[in-house]
Amino acid sequence: MNTEYKDAYQKKRILGMLGISAKAGKIVCGTDATIDEIERHKVGLVIVAENASEKTQKNIKFICDKNKVTILKFGNIDEISKAIGNNNKAIIGIKSKSLSEEIEKLIKENGGDLLHG
Repeated sequence: MNTEYKDAYQKKRILGMLGISAKAGKIVCGTDATIDEIERHKVGLVIVAENASEKTQKNIKFICDKNKVTILKFGNIDEISKAIGNNNKAIIGIKSKSLSEEIEKLIKENGGDLLHG
């Protein structure tokens, strides 16, 4: 399997997992809603679109660091939004521990990394 095909396949798997999570009601999306759920200790993983604004990335990273929540950069706003059946969402919080762990594993296998900054 060539690398480009494998990367596309992995990305599709991750986006599929986000869609499953959304259908199961196990996500929260948007900056304000995600921050509220992080502070209520309801989120195990936060995903930030790679093309989210620097201000958004800084704000969510600060909250995640403060609450010891893993934050990963993955995909772009359009891809993430389409996967969850929503529009213009740069931030997604995963509320299920098992889904958080699986999605985190897939993103890291696909070369995704923790948000630094």
